[in-house]
Amino acid sequence: MTATAHSGAAALPVRAGERRWTEAEIAKVRGQLEAEATALRTDIDRAESDIASRLSDAVGDAGDDQADVGAKTFEREHELALTHNARELLAQSERAIARIDAGTYGTCESCGQAIGKARLQAFPRATLCVTCKQREERH
Repeated sequence: MTATAHSGAAALPVRAGERRWTEAEIAKVRGQLEAEATALRTDIDRAESDIASRLSDAVGDAGDDQADVGAKTFEREHELALTHNARELLAQSERAIARIDAGTYGTCESCGQAIGKARLQAFPRATLCVTCKQREERH
């Protein structure tokens, strides 16, 4: 990592009583996010290929009974939903990596306070502190 990244890791916000981020801790979180992003891209590519295959098979399924058509439609919709969720997770992972690079990782996007090192180590894609996340979930 560069000298800028090194000084950036120590400057990332932490909550009162937490130790500052170390270069190794940031590298571990970043590595985890990058590995997840790679796996998600692979899953998305595979799912898109499967969906395209199923859609082309749909033309040949014209003679199926209603139960078969319903089951196949359900499978397609399920795969589309999973792909959408994977895309969301990928976007969150990429955003977290960008925030690490920008030195803004760990700052709550709502109130501007520290999200908390422990929270980020457990859920590295978090963009809100616990208080703001709870407030969001109540609305």
